[in-house]
Amino acid sequence: MLAGILERAAAALYFFLPAYVANTLPGIFGGGTPLDMNRKFIDGRPLLGKGVTVRGTLAGIAGGTVVGALQGNVVLGFLLSAGALAGDAASSFFKRRLGFERGAPVPLLDQLNFVVGALLLASTVVSIPLDYVLVLLVVTPVGHLAVNRLGYLLKIKDVPW
Repeated sequence: MLAGILERAAAALYFFLPAYVANTLPGIFGGGTPLDMNRKFIDGRPLLGKGVTVRGTLAGIAGGTVVGALQGNVVLGFLLSAGALAGDAASSFFKRRLGFERGAPVPLLDQLNFVVGALLLASTVVSIPLDYVLVLLVVTPVGHLAVNRLGYLLKIKDVPW
């Protein structure tokens, strides 16, 4: 029974690999022109902010799509990647509306925004098993914090979350 659970968990993580890659690459290859082109929302605050960049978004989508292609499904890889980055951008939008500055931690939103975005977009072309969703919602916050901590220690990220 435990072997079956671990096998399904591994399958969920493998399925979601394009989104994980897409979410990681902007932190490495990002910077430059903000995706919102420095536009302000009607509240006078940045639409997304300087942390969501054109280069980071393109690097994330391209990298995740390549992983999806290597897994044998380019379309799914693209949708998981684009959805992950759309989820991240959406959380930046809401954080700006709520007055949070760039880099300010918002527990769970910061760890699950890309998961929700990726799963929503991917679900337009595939049926995602409930156990995959549960695994991703439980495992991702822990993994996300560990990867961000590593990025901080390696001086890739400015904050450890």
